[in-house]
Amino acid sequence: MRVIAGTYRSRTLEAPAGLATRPTSDRLRETLFNVLAPRIEGARFLDLYAGSGGVGIEALSRGAARVDFVERAQPALKALSGNLARLGIRSGFEIHARSVAAYLGRAAAARFDLVFLDPPYDAAEEYDATLRRIAALLAEGALVVAEHRRKDKLAVVCGKLSRTRLLEQGDAALSFYAVAQE
Repeated sequence: MRVIAGTYRSRTLEAPAGLATRPTSDRLRETLFNVLAPRIEGARFLDLYAGSGGVGIEALSRGAARVDFVERAQPALKALSGNLARLGIRSGFEIHARSVAAYLGRAAAARFDLVFLDPPYDAAEEYDATLRRIAALLAEGALVVAEHRRKDKLAVVCGKLSRTRLLEQGDAALSFYAVAQE
């Protein structure tokens, strides 16, 4: 796993051993950031279920103003902290070592331009619950992206969010959501 572009381009990232953390592939991250490119500079980015931080670190590398990482698994948190330290990233981020549900319950004042969520594929209920709660944290014109199994179709409308785009690549897919127009 490596950083695709930007300040930390080609630098390698570590992931915890085992199958508990499933990092977003380099190829899928490149596809994601090709879509996000016009929005990333100066953005406030929220990386939910951050794992070892590959997506959030990519956002920082490409010019995001701030990234909030939310992760509760200790091995993933250790890899995330190690990746930030190895790259010399000392500011522009905050790590929230708690569950996504706990974070969303306390983050009422935050406003994010971009949100990425990648729950464990086997935790299907996490997608719906998170998408329904996240709308309150979005800045005007924000975009939410959910990574999921290609064969698992996410809802087109989820709470206040409406899917605007679906990209499929290999066994994975990215569903893009925005606040539905009333």
